[in-house]
Amino acid sequence: MSKEITRNDKQQSTADDASERAVTPLIDVLEDEAGITLLADMPGVPRDQLELRVEGDALHIEGRVQPVTPEGLEAIYAELRVPRYRRSFTLSRELDTARIDANLKDGVLTLRIPKQAHAQPRRIVVSAG
Repeated sequence: MSKEITRNDKQQSTADDASERAVTPLIDVLEDEAGITLLADMPGVPRDQLELRVEGDALHIEGRVQPVTPEGLEAIYAELRVPRYRRSFTLSRELDTARIDANLKDGVLTLRIPKQAHAQPRRIVVSAG
């Protein structure tokens, strides 16, 4: 995995979420000269139930699936719990977290995190002299 991002697999639990386990979404991390792109599989999570936050050098991704119950019916017993997704990463200081771009489409969350200007490659012009 790139030095730009480190995954944090240890799930933090609190008294509030101890009874509700979180599913770790599958995530692909792609890198180019300008930054990194994360593709997170989060099927069933609507945009208003998605929370992305950066705390220091940590990126936190959380989402809750909206339960689907057909109109006129009420669930009296359900073996399938509505999952909650949670994943955290430690980001390199070379990444510009103030310019993260996020898009959710067809159950895939795409995050584009550009590199800081000083960390991006640049061409140096040599003059004849």
